[in-house]
Amino acid sequence: MEYIAPLVFTFLTTFICIRFGKHVAIKLGLVDTPTGRKVHTGSIPLVGGIAIFIGVLFASIVFIPQSQELNLYLIAAALIVFIGVLDDFYDLPVKPRIIAQILVASMMIFGANLYLDNLGDLFGFGEIRLNFFGTVFTIIAVVGAINAFNMVDGIDGLAGMLSMITFSSLAFLLSQTGNEWFLLPVLFITATMAYLMFNLEWPSSKYKKIFMGDAGSMLIGFTVVWFLVIGTQIEPIAFKPVTALWLIAVPLMDMAAIMIRRVKKGQSPFKPDRDHLHHIFLRAGFSSGQTLAFISCIAGVLTLIGI
Repeated sequence: MEYIAPLVFTFLTTFICIRFGKHVAIKLGLVDTPTGRKVHTGSIPLVGGIAIFIGVLFASIVFIPQSQELNLYLIAAALIVFIGVLDDFYDLPVKPRIIAQILVASMMIFGANLYLDNLGDLFGFGEIRLNFFGTVFTIIAVVGAINAFNMVDGIDGLAGMLSMITFSSLAFLLSQTGNEWFLLPVLFITATMAYLMFNLEWPSSKYKKIFMGDAGSMLIGFTVVWFLVIGTQIEPIAFKPVTALWLIAVPLMDMAAIMIRRVKKGQSPFKPDRDHLHHIFLRAGFSSGQTLAFISCIAGVLTLIGI
């Protein structure tokens, strides 16, 4: 019962931000317009990610005990959302986006002292310690997770559903060890539910469609990797490092496969195309809703295996 208030607060704050924010977004031109790769109809407000962040931000300030680590997370998250909004506005080149992602990774490593040092007993020969290379490895992991969720955001509801599956597993695993961070993933689940009502226009079409935008997908990717590091590196350990790969298996495999295919073609690994997993499902004749259901089920099964 004690968690009902923060959940209701998060949902309502996100919902209200979306209802009022989408009109502001349209006036400011913060919208997604159809292109060769984007086949939606009309200009769609890109306010989902901003609303999710605001909902979680205010709920964190009101209901979660303040700490240096939490404040550093919120500052880093605000920065990644800001960069995402700029990207939504101006379609930034790859280089400034990567620099910003490295910056937030550095805040996580050197500010909150969160980095990957122990990869566990991956090969049966004992624990793998990264030591000095842990910081570099963590930066690569942060950039990878951010872009994995950014790349998977290609059809209605997909990034939101995959993030809810991952956050649900993280909340469960962290709660098993009594980790005080477990409430934050739950807040993200609640905020994402409010977003999906508009993104999927459910339960009524009166909830006019919005998109998450790069601000939202980048925020989710960064937050997920933050919790993966906490769960695998901070005592008491909530889960093994290899489990983290199962929790984000679908976005991770989709990113790896698409980047390998692009490199083989002699293209930039960050060049947009229509060869993602959801595009393959659509070309195979599945509807957008069926594709969302199938990929979500795949992610759910892989996550359960990991747990």
